[in-house]
Order: sequence, then structure tokens, then C-alpha cells
Amino acid sequence: MSKWKIDLRKIAAESRETLLNPRQYFSATSLSGGFEEPVIKAVVYGTVAGLFGLLWDLTGFNSMGVGPWGTSNGIMVLIWSLVSAVIGLFIGGAIVWLISHICGGNREYEASVRVAASVMVVYPINAFLAFFYAISLTLGGLAALFVNLFSLYLLYIAVQAALKGRESSMRIVVIVLGILAVMAFFGARKAGKQVDEIYDMFQEEQIDQ
Repeated sequence: MSKWKIDLRKIAAESRETLLNPRQYFSATSLSGGFEEPVIKAVVYGTVAGLFGLLWDLTGFNSMGVGPWGTSNGIMVLIWSLVSAVIGLFIGGAIVWLISHICGGNREYEASVRVAASVMVVYPINAFLAFFYAISLTLGGLAALFVNLFSLYLLYIAVQAALKGRESSMRIVVIVLGILAVMAFFGARKAGKQVDEIYDMFQEEQIDQ
């Protein structure tokens, strides 16, 4: 029975390579070895995000319930961040597997989970969205859009370099998902403006009364 060991230096080094040299990193990514390593990586990312979320909660930045912890408060921010990271790992693995299958790449679920764990390097970055949303809804939305598009960029490289999917097919998938992300940004912005207008109308009615 193997003992689970957390090598923070290795995870930090791999995270840095994923962000700065994604093609080189994913080209050398091991697609076998079990689920232990990706789960540990997800737990570390979830913990980092949760700690930042706890900090934002204590300082009031999380009043909008933004981030992987949702509207949780106190220690639940950390707990929910960990739970959602692990669950998200296996759901993300299924999504990567499906995309790889569509693009004619590796069809092993284990390989897809290991790739998904590396793409999850953006998970702690989501913890900073609450800070941007606290400054401005538009700024927060733009920051979230940037994170989503960067995630697609990493996925694009990962499916090609690690899972050997067809570049042409992957390009189409990323373009479609990117368009959906942009549409979601403008949809959320429009909805936010409508909410603000309704709130202003309510405030005016209250003053008139």
C-alpha cells in the first residue's frame, strides 16, 4: 500500500512550468501512475484557494460570494474549496477525456485526469476574482474572462502535447468554448446592469414614499 506524500516543491515547480512553459511541460507529462498524484495536486490547489478565500472572507472581499467556495463563510470557505477542487478534478478529467476522444487523442480516463490536474493550476487564481469584483463588477468580469480563456489555452496545448489530439479539431473546440465564455461575460454584464437599474428604481420609490 503506497503512502501519499505531498512534495510542495515539486508541485510548485510543475505549476510554474505549466504557467510559463505549458507546451514543454505537457509534452513531458506522464499519463500513467495512478490517481494519487493528481488528487494531491488538486488538494494543494484547493487548500491555497481556500486560504485566500478565507482571507477575503475575513476582510470582507467575499461579500459577493465569488470564487470556488461560493457563498460559504468562515472555515467552510476552506472546506468547500477542498471538496470542490477534488470533485472538479474528476469532472474535469471526464471533460478532458471527452474532448480528447473527439479530437482523436488518448482515450484513457487516467491520462485525462492527470492532465486536468495540471490545468487546475488556474484554480487558486480564481481566489483573486473576489478582490477584482470588490473593486468593480466589470473589472471582476474581465478578470474572470481572462482566467477562463487562459484555461482554454492550457487545455488546447495539453490535449495536443500530452494526449496527442488533432490540432485542427482542438482548435475548433477551443474557439467554440471561447465564444461561449465571451458571450457569458457580456450576458452577465447585461444582467448586472438590469439588476442595478431595478435597484435604483426601488431606491427612488423608497425615497418618494
